[in-house]
Amino acid sequence: MPNPYFKFKQFTVFHDRCAMKVGTDGSLLGAWAEVEHARQVLDIGTGTGLIALMAAQRSRAQVTAVDIDADAAEQARENAARSPWKERIAVERMDARQLPASWEKRFDAVVSNPPYFVEDVKSPSSARSLARHSGSLEFGTLLREAGRVLAGDGVFSVVLPASAGPDFTALALRERLYLSRQTWVLPKPGTSPKRVLLAFTHTLPAATLTDELVIETAPRVYSPEFVRLLSPFYLAL
Repeated sequence: MPNPYFKFKQFTVFHDRCAMKVGTDGSLLGAWAEVEHARQVLDIGTGTGLIALMAAQRSRAQVTAVDIDADAAEQARENAARSPWKERIAVERMDARQLPASWEKRFDAVVSNPPYFVEDVKSPSSARSLARHSGSLEFGTLLREAGRVLAGDGVFSVVLPASAGPDFTALALRERLYLSRQTWVLPKPGTSPKRVLLAFTHTLPAATLTDELVIETAPRVYSPEFVRLLSPFYLAL
C-alpha cells in the first residue's frame, strides 16, 4: 500500500485523498518560484497544499491556496493546519476560472502547477483527470485570471511539460504577461528537457533569464543544482 504521506524537513504532506500526489514538479516549483519578498501569495490548483506550504516556509507572506476539488481542498487545509505556518495559510475550495473580483491586483506572487496533459487520453479516474487534464482549466483562462489578480510588480510562476512552454508563453503575451525567467529541467545530462519552470511579469524585461537544471547526474545521484534548490525541504538531501 502506498505511503499516505510525504515527510519534508519542516512539514508533512498527506496526499491519500488527493488525485495528484506529492511529486517532483510541485517540489521544483515550490522551491524555484519568486516568493521570498512577497506579502501575499496565491497558489492556484493547490492539490495537497505542497506549494503553498513551501511558499510559507520561504517567506513571511500570507498564502492563499485554492482548488476546485473538495477532497483536495480539505486535505490541503488539514496539511496547512499541521504545519508551523497554519496562521498564514488559508485554503479555499474555489473554481480558479473565476477568481473573486476583490482579488484584483492583490497578490505579489501567483504560483500554479496546472493541469496539462492535453495530448493524453483522460484518466479513468474523474478526480485525477480533473487534476491533470487542461480541459478543466485552459491555459488561456489560467493566464487571464492569474494576470488579473497579480500585483503590478508581482511574478506569476508555473511548471509545465517542456513541450507546452512555447505555446503557454505565446498565450501569456495576449494577457500582457512577459516571460522574465525560464529554467529547462533535464532528467540527466545530455537529455532533452521534460519540464520547464516559467516566470511572468506585467513589465517587459530587458532580457529573459534562461538556464537549465539537471535532476540526476547518475542513477540516484542528484545534481549539485538540484540539491541546492531542494535541500531546505527534502529529508534525503
